[in-house]
Amino acid sequence: MDWLPHIDTSKFILFTLILTRISGLLMTAPIYGTPDIPLQVRALFAFALSVLVVPTQWGTSPPLPTNLAEYVVLVGSELVVGLALGLGITVLLSGIELAGRLIDQVSGMLIAEIFDPVQGDNSSILSRLIFLTTVAIYVVVGGHRMAMAGLLDTFQTMPPGSVAAPSHLADTLVTLVSQSFALGIRAAAPVVASLLLANLILGLITRALPQLNLFVLGFGLNVFLALGILGVSLGAAVWVFADRIEPAIGLVVETLRGG
Repeated sequence: MDWLPHIDTSKFILFTLILTRISGLLMTAPIYGTPDIPLQVRALFAFALSVLVVPTQWGTSPPLPTNLAEYVVLVGSELVVGLALGLGITVLLSGIELAGRLIDQVSGMLIAEIFDPVQGDNSSILSRLIFLTTVAIYVVVGGHRMAMAGLLDTFQTMPPGSVAAPSHLADTLVTLVSQSFALGIRAAAPVVASLLLANLILGLITRALPQLNLFVLGFGLNVFLALGILGVSLGAAVWVFADRIEPAIGLVVETLRGG
């Protein structure tokens, strides 16, 4: 333990602040924060990235805390940056699950829920299918690289230890939630509108010809129509979400920068 007194306190604090900011993103961002990746792997990844980032910030001198409370405040400020970036993307992508829930509700497929071991809860089939498709497009367009690039850019504009409490972060997250909700409604609109129109037409036919009893076939027709319309509109729906990833990251970064 003779080497402990030789550790530069300033550099040690610098490393922990960088590690905290990176860990915040890896805990919440899609792909990086998924429970499919073991916690040990994410911890090792965060440590490795921190080692790579530290040389770029070697000339930075973070404020030295005089007590534990000040150090906790510094670490908490850095954690907020990483968490905000990851949550901003996660909140935006969660709207596609809303679209799947709406489609399942209207089509009647909500009764066919399955247990999702990743989420630890039941999820509807179409909702999970649409969400996984969106995540796949998110990876194809490089969303995970955008998130990491946005985090690394914050080290240039907001050096470790200089992050102030973002006063408008809650408003930014509310804005992203509203955008996510609106995009989810737009993504589900073609299928939901088609199903409602089909039910209306089916009801009119049954009213005119009650002996046909078409409502017996209604469930099968709704599922068939939902899958057909979804197959046509799914690509456009997920690309709408993918196009909003970079603006969402930019919005969060600007909020943190102006905190």
